[in-house]
Amino acid sequence: MKSKVMSCCVILAAISFNASAETISAAQNAMKASKNSEVSFKNDIQPILRDHCVSCHSQGGSGVAKSGLDLTTYEGLMRGTVYGPVVVPGNSDTSTFTKLLTGTNKGLKMPMGLNASGTLDNQYILLMRNWVKQGAKNN
Repeated sequence: MKSKVMSCCVILAAISFNASAETISAAQNAMKASKNSEVSFKNDIQPILRDHCVSCHSQGGSGVAKSGLDLTTYEGLMRGTVYGPVVVPGNSDTSTFTKLLTGTNKGLKMPMGLNASGTLDNQYILLMRNWVKQGAKNN
């Protein structure tokens, strides 16, 4: 019951500050991830990749040219780079994918040039880390 009240408070706070539907949805997803419910690749992860990563990591993009990492599909993400896989299902601490999001992979942080801090919002990183921890399923 307490978590439902907390979820409602987060959503109401976002609405009261004229947040976009995307921001409200992200807040809901972050709450969902924090409760350890299953994170969906299709509903949670793919939209983040589409909105923040595929401009570089799709065929013809600079990210694919440099690393071979194509983030337009689940299969492309799981295939990884020319250097090998980037996702270790079940282990977000050793996955290059999550290390790149947090800047703990030899100082390289993705996505490049996204904002002043050069990283995604923490709620998105939390969702992606939880998805990897949960086995990085194509769900």
